[in-house]
Amino acid sequence: NQRQYTFAWQFLERGKMRPRGGTTTGPSVELDLTTSSAFNAMTNIPVTALERDRAAILAMAGEFRATFDFIETVGFVKDYEPQQPYQSWGTEYVFVVEQTPTFISLQHVLVMKINLPSGDVSEPFVMKHWRQDWKFENSRLIEYIGQDTWMPRQLNKSEIEGTWTQAVFQVDDSPRYESFGRWEHEGGVSTWESMKTWRPLPRREFSVRGDYDALVGTNRHTITPNGWVHEERNFKARGKSGVVSKMIAQELGFNRYERIEGHDFSSGDKYWENTGVFWGLVREQWNEIFRRKEAFSILRAEDDTSMLFSMMSLANSVDSGELSEEKQIKNEISQRFKKYVKLSNN
Repeated sequence: NQRQYTFAWQFLERGKMRPRGGTTTGPSVELDLTTSSAFNAMTNIPVTALERDRAAILAMAGEFRATFDFIETVGFVKDYEPQQPYQSWGTEYVFVVEQTPTFISLQHVLVMKINLPSGDVSEPFVMKHWRQDWKFENSRLIEYIGQDTWMPRQLNKSEIEGTWTQAVFQVDDSPRYESFGRWEHEGGVSTWESMKTWRPLPRREFSVRGDYDALVGTNRHTITPNGWVHEERNFKARGKSGVVSKMIAQELGFNRYERIEGHDFSSGDKYWENTGVFWGLVREQWNEIFRRKEAFSILRAEDDTSMLFSMMSLANSVDSGELSEEKQIKNEISQRFKKYVKLSNN
């Protein structure tokens, strides 16, 4: 498939801004073009505003073809040269991990098949992806402040009235960013937009960029009749302790989730059947840290290993059955937290 992009830098040398990122293709999928039952549930005007908000959040669950587009649109430094746009894709299953009247947790799992050079199609590739937790009128955020450090922030009652916080977690369930905003429902369209958030460098860039320390931006989620979209406006910045010292560039992101049907996500179900308890124990460990109400950092170990790859390796051992005893699993999780997570009073 020919790759495409917009917001082109028209006077640059032809081909210089060719998108980077995932170059693989997958077998065709069938889009579900009917108006989803989740969208109908949202637009049927439930009894309360809270119910309508919940319906919008729950409408982000399902089976999707996801596409990810990012492009730098403005530079703020002398002799700025725009970097190549980034594009990627996936077939993604989003399901409800937990819900109460004021809390909804959505887990994303990639289940992808790749077209091989031989002309064959690969076996399903399964990877736990990001997670988003939504809380109604939540008074405490866990905010990223730079330098691999997060800090609790207390909100007052007037700020949070009618709002939902969205906390985003990385593939290993470590925190990424959290902010708050209100769902707006108008003309059949439901949209939530965050306040400004700091976040670490994304996986698409932390191994190839060293000129900025953090993304500082906003997120907008909008529900459509057959899926949803996630828009980002990010500033690539240098700074620490939540204070920007230098803006490098502005980036726009557009991630589209389109409902599909007929795609076999059973291998993703099997993965979660094998590892769901494990990831629940990981979440419990993180919740213990959040309850301590103090800053913490996620650091590379002395042997230069990272928490992300160490935790994903442990999950693979659980998935394969190599590690199955709950007491041993808890001990392994605890050891990794001691190795990679540093509390401010330590």
